[in-house]
Order: sequence, then structure tokens, then C-alpha cells
Amino acid sequence: MSTVATEKDNEVNPFEGITVGQLVAERPERARILENYGLDYCCGGKKLLEQACEEKGLDFPLLSREILAYDATHVAQGTDWTRAPLAELADHISSVHHAYLQLELPRLEYLADRVFNAHGQKYSHLAELREVVHHLSNELLAHTDKEEKVLFPWIKKLEAASSASELEGASVSNPIAVMEAEHAEAGADLEKIRKLTNSYIPPSDTCNTHRVYLSSLQELEQDLHIHIHKENSILFPRAIIREKELRN
Repeated sequence: MSTVATEKDNEVNPFEGITVGQLVAERPERARILENYGLDYCCGGKKLLEQACEEKGLDFPLLSREILAYDATHVAQGTDWTRAPLAELADHISSVHHAYLQLELPRLEYLADRVFNAHGQKYSHLAELREVVHHLSNELLAHTDKEEKVLFPWIKKLEAASSASELEGASVSNPIAVMEAEHAEAGADLEKIRKLTNSYIPPSDTCNTHRVYLSSLQELEQDLHIHIHKENSILFPRAIIREKELRN
């Protein structure tokens, strides 16, 4: 039985061969669409969009058309971090995302303790949730400290260097690999938190503090997704490329 190819069948998909991270790096506002479909653009940013769709059971051509329609009706917003100086991006991450974590994580630990003490007997999952929140907080605060004291100054030195003789003996890809592994661990904790909280939906009979706690955890997830995306998909790859340019 013969089939007739339609015009859509012959269309070239502009997002073939594009990773999820690249997609958001080009237009950060596209993150809203990916979040609606549960697509991970931070820790999972290195996956091709087509592969990510296949794993989620999504229609890749249909999603691509939705992204194109969104692009056509929305003006690109904010700084293009794929072109901004590396030092500017590193400082932005520190002043915006790291500063947010330094203020918010101690608050979330306090809320985790308070809600567990008030409702732990009624809702058994609050014990594990409290444990995950404290673990994530401790790990992220240590992680951001390492970035600000070691990796970000290293990247700034890379950008300012004019020859390979000014570089350290080791490659910047080594500490980057460590940071990316820690990002993956943070992503796993976020996934646990989402599951434990039923996607941040509060019980109907709980208190306002519990509701604020869940809402704050959801805000943390959203900010961390953007934060990790800027590092994994933009800052780190550009730093590695810069080092290769100097060494070659």
C-alpha cells in the first residue's frame, strides 16, 4: 500500500540535533514550555530535544511547532548570556542565584523543622522531606562557596588570558566535571522533594505555614533549574571552549 507524503512530512525540523540546554540558552523564556511538559533543561540539558521527547512519550514535531509558535509571538527578553562576557555571567550567577540560595536555604531549613514538628505525626512523609531539604541546603551552600572561591575566578582568568602560558597546568574541565556531578545530585534531591510533596500540592486541611513551605520549595526548584542551566549549558561549555582556543 503506497502512502503520499504530506507537506508536513517533508518539513525540516529546526530543532533536530539541538540539545534541550541549547534551546533554552538561545531563548531563556522557552523554559516555560519545557517545564509544562516536565522536560529537564538544566541537569538534563545535554540531551537532544528529540531524545528527551522520546523518553517522555512526547510528540517531537508537535512540540517543535509549539516552540516555533511561541517564538513568533514573544519577543526575546533579558541578556543574551551566550554572548555576554564570561566574567559578567559568573558575577550574575553569584549576585542573583547564589545570593538567593544563601538567603532562602536557611529559611527553608527552618520551615522544614517547623512543619515537621507541627504535622509530622499526621503526615509521615514530612520526616523524609525535612531530611532531604537539610541535605540539599548543606550541599548547595558548600557547592556555591567552591564555585565562588575556585571555579569562577579560574574562568575569569581564562577569559582575561592572552596565551596558554598564563593558564594553570590542570584543565578547567576537571572542576567543571565535579560541579556538574554535584548539580546532578541536587537535581535528584529536587525530584525527591517534588514526589514527596505531590508536586507541591498542600493537604486541604493543613496550616498556612505548611502552604508557604511548599510554595517556597517550588520557587527553589524553579530558580535552581534556571541557575543550573546557566552553568551547565552556557558558562561551563564556553569556558572549556575558551581554554581550548588558548591551548591550541
